[in-house]
Amino acid sequence: MPLALLLWDGAHNDLTANPIQEITQRTGKTALVLLALTLAVTPVNRVLGVRQVVPLRRPLGLYAFFYLCLHLLTFTVLDYWLDLELIAQAIAEKPYVLVGVAAFTVLVPLAITSTKNWMRRLGRRWRVLHRLVYVAAALGVTHYYLVVKADVREPLLYGAIIAGLLVLRFPPLRRVVARIRVRRLTRPARLPQPSRGS
Repeated sequence: MPLALLLWDGAHNDLTANPIQEITQRTGKTALVLLALTLAVTPVNRVLGVRQVVPLRRPLGLYAFFYLCLHLLTFTVLDYWLDLELIAQAIAEKPYVLVGVAAFTVLVPLAITSTKNWMRRLGRRWRVLHRLVYVAAALGVTHYYLVVKADVREPLLYGAIIAGLLVLRFPPLRRVVARIRVRRLTRPARLPQPSRGS
């Protein structure tokens, strides 16, 4: 849907006065939103008991990587015309570019090993490897924060959401929340009190 809207706006010349910047921002923000949704799957399942979200984790992660690829391609192809010298200079001189490239680099092996075949081949190491998604998310938020020069409320909000999702993974807190949920589900329903006139 975000890509369809982006193509629609492009076809109708509705990508603001700076279309390359607009494409860069929209693909980057979409990647970050999808990454946050990917990270939300486990807490929603384990804490709230909503198992239906589990199958969404892999497609959400791959869509996040797809939009990150679009984000990077916009930067390297549309903005810098694949000029490797200029790209290397931007990475060296602009911290946000370096952080963004680092986030992409971290996500590459996660996207490659996202299949069931790789899960079987790596065994327990697969879970350890895929915990790097939190590193990638932190780098993504940092990248967004460094790009935004004035109003940093939005990247800070993303940071708070991702930090909250990470905190919910801690076993002690997860057990407390799960206990509260179980109590609410097992609490007997109150029977209606008879009226005084009956």
